[in-house]
Amino acid sequence: MLNNKICQLLNIKYPILQGGMAWVATAELAAAVSNAGGLGIIGAGHMPPDALKAEIVKAKNLTNKPFGVNIMLMSPFVKEVMQVVIEERVAVVTTGAGNPGEYIPALKAVGTKIIPVVASVALAKRLERVGIDAIIAEGMESGGHVGEVTTMALVPLVADAVTVPVIAAGGIGDARGVVAALALGAQGVQMGTVFAASTECTAHPNYKAAIIKAKERATVVTGAITGHPVRVIANKLTRDFAELEKCGASTAELERLGAGKLKAAVRDGDVDYGSVMIGQVAGMITTIRPVNEIMQDIVQHIPEVMTELSQTI
Repeated sequence: MLNNKICQLLNIKYPILQGGMAWVATAELAAAVSNAGGLGIIGAGHMPPDALKAEIVKAKNLTNKPFGVNIMLMSPFVKEVMQVVIEERVAVVTTGAGNPGEYIPALKAVGTKIIPVVASVALAKRLERVGIDAIIAEGMESGGHVGEVTTMALVPLVADAVTVPVIAAGGIGDARGVVAALALGAQGVQMGTVFAASTECTAHPNYKAAIIKAKERATVVTGAITGHPVRVIANKLTRDFAELEKCGASTAELERLGAGKLKAAVRDGDVDYGSVMIGQVAGMITTIRPVNEIMQDIVQHIPEVMTELSQTI
């Protein structure tokens, strides 16, 4: 993998990124993934700038490897957290829910790589024109905010449409997923749920237990009528959400129901009325393991998968 474009671009050992999951992707998890040879990412979510700075400083104390920060461009603190990232010279910024174009010159001035997450070919092409360094093509199998196209279809479409390296995300949980993503035209992968189910993840034990318990059909997509669909584990909250939608509730009412529910699940362990954002790949996860063990299991099985594939062909 020494000649892999993503490894060279990000100065990492393996072309494996950890998803920037709000409340889940803390400094501890990001540092562990970076120390294991991938790229750990702190999920800024709606963090105020002082909180994000504290996480970045903590990560720097836990690893001397590159790590990134995921910034939701709809955050009320987006301008302030971007300034924190620039001041702290974070190696990589991944973005979602918008166009990072206005921030790119300042980020590039300090050497930060910019990698937006996209769910469509049109957005990928538009963002390439503003000077991003790579693109994460995320299929609807992923947890949290999702688009409408599957990873299997989206990744090759995006790879054919842009010249920057493409990173595949959504439904990838082991060496088979990594090899499949590379076959589809990606240069690397991003995984979230797999690393959420790790020893170093600071999420509540109930949240991790929900991942282990979940099967491939455990998740549902809610909030489609708001324009911001989210994949979560089906629970009492999603049933309440569905009832409101059937009754013709307004977007404001639905947003009020969902407010604070991710924190309730991740931090407080409320997996009944909290928002348990995980991907369909949870069905493959059966144990909580250290990040390094997860990483090595994936990397070491890639040659085996390649051999089996060549024999099949």
